[in-house]
Amino acid sequence: MNQQFRQDAIVELVRQHGYMSIEQLTDHFAVTPQTIRRDLNTLADEGRVRRVHGGVGIESSTVNTAYSTRKTLHLEEKERIARCLAQHIPNHSSLFINIGTSNEVIAQALLEHQGLEIITNNLNVAAILQHKEDFTVIIAGGQVRSRDGGIIGEATIDFINQFKVDYGIIGISGIDEDGSLLEFDYQEVRVAQAIIANSRRIYLAADYSKFHRNPVVRQGNLEQLDALFTDRKPPETIQRLLTQHDVALYIA
Repeated sequence: MNQQFRQDAIVELVRQHGYMSIEQLTDHFAVTPQTIRRDLNTLADEGRVRRVHGGVGIESSTVNTAYSTRKTLHLEEKERIARCLAQHIPNHSSLFINIGTSNEVIAQALLEHQGLEIITNNLNVAAILQHKEDFTVIIAGGQVRSRDGGIIGEATIDFINQFKVDYGIIGISGIDEDGSLLEFDYQEVRVAQAIIANSRRIYLAADYSKFHRNPVVRQGNLEQLDALFTDRKPPETIQRLLTQHDVALYIA
């Protein structure tokens, strides 16, 4: 069994049992404890499992990884995704960009464009774009979330509802095998739903780790997307849903 198949199998075992010890995994796969530890470190870095003393447990469905960690996690993959997505945004377009570290990397990739009008509820996105003199950057009103600079609340939703833009660029914390787009924060989800409702085309940026996380709040479904941008082929169940709903798939 190669490394990728073994790691996928570890995740499935942990989901079934809730916890697996290093000893149990070593016996199950007939490999050394060192090999299992390397696998667990990789899976934990990807956000697919949570390391605990002596073994591994399932990733929390109610608490997101800290912003400082997410900002550097899978950065190379996020940069590839961002460059790919930016190629599908024409100059002189209007767009929403919502909360998320992937979207902050996308904002950086858009700096080579001309004449964009961007409405965002992400202070970090606004800070990246603010010096581009031919851009119009509009920040949504609302409550600023101290942990990551996201702006949320009823005022944010009301503000978003005043616009109709060409592209909505959204991120996500997890994608369920049934196509559900999942998040941790109910208030963040409501803003994202307003962005989806007020965009002519919806682009989702999600690195591969998002296919193995299951946050608790439903934001929407893959069928609402026009395109998914990711860094490797999604699981087969997701690929079938994308084809069924005519959602374009771009692998960076």
